[in-house]
Amino acid sequence: MRDIHSGMSVVEAIAVAEYDDDNTPAAIDLQGYDAAEIVLAIGAGGITFTSTNKIEFKLTHSDDDSDYSAVTVDDVQGLSAVGTGGIILALTSAHASPSVTKVGYVGGKRYLKLLAGFSGTHGTGTPIAALVVK
Repeated sequence: MRDIHSGMSVVEAIAVAEYDDDNTPAAIDLQGYDAAEIVLAIGAGGITFTSTNKIEFKLTHSDDDSDYSAVTVDDVQGLSAVGTGGIILALTSAHASPSVTKVGYVGGKRYLKLLAGFSGTHGTGTPIAALVVK
């Protein structure tokens, strides 16, 4: 068995909580690491998501922690497409069961930010957590 523990670290991109509005994204510094994996853990939806009442997870990256741009499909692994603004996951239909989604980052920039962007009306929150394994 190989040692995976010593060569990696895990940082919180979105704190574990029940959300009904946008989070404030923290900058994740990838300096000194050659790879990153974003892990999204999402509980059962607090509402029934639709194309209007939705959550979009938007990933952006930057060389200087100042000017962020949306990732594209060439910057990530495990996705066939990335939506406008760097959408790596969109909850737009019923989400009755908890799920875990992983997305690899290969974009090569030093900093990442992950936003859980809420649109529409969210009277009941949805449990969310996101980690970056680097």
